[in-house]
Amino acid sequence: MKEIKPDYYDEFQCAAGDCRHTCCRGWEIDIDGDALAYYQSLPGELGDRLRREIETGEDGTAHFRLRADESCPFLNENNLCDLIPALGEERLCQICTDHPRFRNFFSDRTETGLGLCCEAAAKLIMSRREKTRFIESGGESLLPEEEAILRLRGRLIDIMQDRSRPIRARFEAILTEARGSLPERTNAQWADFLFDLERLDPGWERRLDSLRRGGPDLAPDPIAEEQLCVYFLFRHLAGAVYDGDLAGRSAFAVLSCYLIRAIWTSEGCDPAAYYEIAREYSAEIEYSEENLCAMLDCIDMD
Repeated sequence: MKEIKPDYYDEFQCAAGDCRHTCCRGWEIDIDGDALAYYQSLPGELGDRLRREIETGEDGTAHFRLRADESCPFLNENNLCDLIPALGEERLCQICTDHPRFRNFFSDRTETGLGLCCEAAAKLIMSRREKTRFIESGGESLLPEEEAILRLRGRLIDIMQDRSRPIRARFEAILTEARGSLPERTNAQWADFLFDLERLDPGWERRLDSLRRGGPDLAPDPIAEEQLCVYFLFRHLAGAVYDGDLAGRSAFAVLSCYLIRAIWTSEGCDPAAYYEIAREYSAEIEYSEENLCAMLDCIDMD
């Protein structure tokens, strides 16, 4: 089994109590079977508290009962988890241990990356100046269709990292190479489309209002935009293993960069805001399977 990860992966550090957008709020926190069995068997006051805060959904999956503000019941006033000092990080449920990490699975290959919805991960990914490289370990024996996907993705990442070309030219070359295209919509039409999707944070509506109004045609830091597109290509082209949609997923990577840029320009082009807009986009689109599928369907239908 070959394992792949971006070269920045091991540099990641959770911002913990300094995080402005804690991952312990706004998400349903599912509890895997091993963690559930441990929590149900834990004696004492903490065990009783754990069992009071666990409920089971209609699909049979156990999760923590969120507070009125949609925060985890174990998130304390210091923005930290009560379970870590009491039980150790190794006793967290799998989703809490993994976040913001994601994995792409192939027949004989596992890829691991950092999700952009985490502010610490977004800053790490988008602020680095070196071209992203991917660290490999172990052997590999892939299916022919998997090899074809990875070859194309490698070519697209090489195109995106060709710093002798303007960013827009790289985007166009990616679409040409992948035989993809972007729907012809105005910023206001994209805002209307995104308004119709599931929304996680009310603040996202303010971003979409800005997108509807539009702004100057300016570009953010080209290296940050390069890193952003490489991230989307690495994460999402792997999904073509299941749906075969290489063109649509390539177009999604370019479209995501375009929309993040359009929101950024419509809000005044503050350099510091670029990372935050990318983080919000990720949380709203990437981390909602329904919204991600809607985006891919929109690309495929146009």
